[in-house]
Amino acid sequence: MRRTLISFSAAALLLGASLGSFAQEVFTFSGDPFEGSDAPATPGRQVVGGEPSIAFSLPADVFSFEGSAFAFVTNINFANGPIGSIPAAGTNVAVLRTFDNDDDAGTPFNAGSAANLLAEQITTPGAGLFIYFNSGLDLPRLVYSSDLSDNTADLKILARMTNLTGVGGQEAMAQFTAENFAFAGPIPEPATLVLFGSGLALMAGLGRGKRRSKQKGD
Repeated sequence: MRRTLISFSAAALLLGASLGSFAQEVFTFSGDPFEGSDAPATPGRQVVGGEPSIAFSLPADVFSFEGSAFAFVTNINFANGPIGSIPAAGTNVAVLRTFDNDDDAGTPFNAGSAANLLAEQITTPGAGLFIYFNSGLDLPRLVYSSDLSDNTADLKILARMTNLTGVGGQEAMAQFTAENFAFAGPIPEPATLVLFGSGLALMAGLGRGKRRSKQKGD
């Protein structure tokens, strides 16, 4: 699958101005979340796992999304709270702080359970992202939904946050804000990257030439 996960501090420096605050680490997802899977062509809801395990630091770190599949993130309508407080209209990024859908601790609360709660609440059709707390794994997971308002929409688990476990992890979910999510724009074409690199090299060469000329004149 073409989705990539990148985590390095340099990306935070490049995105700092647009994110409005310094990010310690940026986790970037690109391409089609379902690439390599037959989920979109299979009737009914499909939940695609195989997600990486990450440590996500609140409030410094950022999830960044690029490519046409994540185009909705350019206009983030963020909500964080129990299911009853999630706005029905327009929400496309949600942190769900409801941890049980049936008041029975013995039944699992998984991605499908969380997605069903959101589908009952959200009325605006469209793709979206949500974070929920998985009861069996005892940690939060980041999920892409092809339609947050549809209880049959396919789901792709993008990441699990292994440092936010137990009751402390549940409480930490209140710290997620809209600034933890960003859209990085389209993926640059290879030719664009080559031109960008050539431009930087040319600028560096001109700078060295000016320094040599100045030294000769001294």
